[in-house]
Amino acid sequence: MNIEENILKKLFENVYFITGTAYAGKSTMVRMLAEKYGGVFCGENYHDALMDLIDPERQPNLGYFQTMSGWQAFVSRTPEAYADWIEGTAREAAQLEVIELIRRTAEGRRLFVDTNISVDALREISGYHRVAVMLSDPAVSVNRFFDRPDAEKQFIYQQLLNAPDPDAALANYRAILERINSPENYRRLEDSGFFVLKRDEDRTPEQTLAILERHFELVEDET
Repeated sequence: MNIEENILKKLFENVYFITGTAYAGKSTMVRMLAEKYGGVFCGENYHDALMDLIDPERQPNLGYFQTMSGWQAFVSRTPEAYADWIEGTAREAAQLEVIELIRRTAEGRRLFVDTNISVDALREISGYHRVAVMLSDPAVSVNRFFDRPDAEKQFIYQQLLNAPDPDAALANYRAILERINSPENYRRLEDSGFFVLKRDEDRTPEQTLAILERHFELVEDET
């Protein structure tokens, strides 16, 4: 069963999507917007609430963790295989995201979403003033990947250090990150047709918030 685009766009008229690259400030902005406007914060991987629905045969990418031989196999895949898995995971997760968003719209509050739904799919379910693309320099996403203290990234880092050849494992994972954060992927987001906001170290979070508020038409644009 397919849900027509006009129905989803109507359901999601109070859903504000932020997509883009790592280290662009997506999570921070989603949280700040939700707090300021009394909305629902849908952080990264908010669709995990529905992961019990996954069948590895039907969703092989989301179900990878149920079938993998171990964490060393996970981190030692080739950059090509890893990038294909990331793309497949995002595609399968988009279905869970849509279902979870439909559930949450019943609360009648604005939803602010850190999403991995592709820009192509976002065009089908949302509109220009409900989507923002936040970008950081691809090199930052590669070089600072393990700088964050979140448990998931630090767990991966420890697995790389525990590999038979840690230096080779780290080099391979860096190649993975370079493949995922390639200039081609960056340009695909940059040229998506949606509003694009690039990271600026001289801009405060409050200033970034103000830009997004105007784009999302939460406040009047005074320019």
